[in-house]
Amino acid sequence: MKLYGSYTSPFVRHVRMVLLETVQPCEFVETDQAGSTAKSPTQRVPFLEDGDVFLTDSASITKYLREKAGQEYCKTAKELDDVCLVNTLMDATVNLFFIKRDGVDITGIPYLQRQAARIQTTLAELNQQQWPTTTPYNDAQIRLACFIGWAKLRNQIDFSSYNNLEKFYVGALSYPHFIATQPPQG
Repeated sequence: MKLYGSYTSPFVRHVRMVLLETVQPCEFVETDQAGSTAKSPTQRVPFLEDGDVFLTDSASITKYLREKAGQEYCKTAKELDDVCLVNTLMDATVNLFFIKRDGVDITGIPYLQRQAARIQTTLAELNQQQWPTTTPYNDAQIRLACFIGWAKLRNQIDFSSYNNLEKFYVGALSYPHFIATQPPQG
């Protein structure tokens, strides 16, 4: 089995954590934009090869790995909804990060302003929930921790006004699999 991705991607980090939790051997192949463009129809990471199985989205990969290990992925509709909320948050934040990095001023573009507003309303919604501060974590919680870690690494969001999310993240910092998948700094 081979997982293709980057160490900084929050989507890839979630998959890497699931691999550690399920103790499944997998070769990690670090891939840049050119590599993902050549190998994946989505032109993004992660993607997974396991024999005849080829998956191109972190959610399907996570589900596949959980089921391969005899575990459930998203046991309830609420957990799945939380995964979807975090996915919306990650997609909008990551897209704006790359758009800004390409030199685009988002302030004059209504669609990009809606994306920025979506980030704020989704953060506010997630912050209203009570999140655990210790393991075990479900997949929605792992995905949220990976997102917060990425947003902090890339200086995209100030979490000081999101107390519940900040407390949750501080707890995740002591989880061995979260520590083991920490992206390199710098």
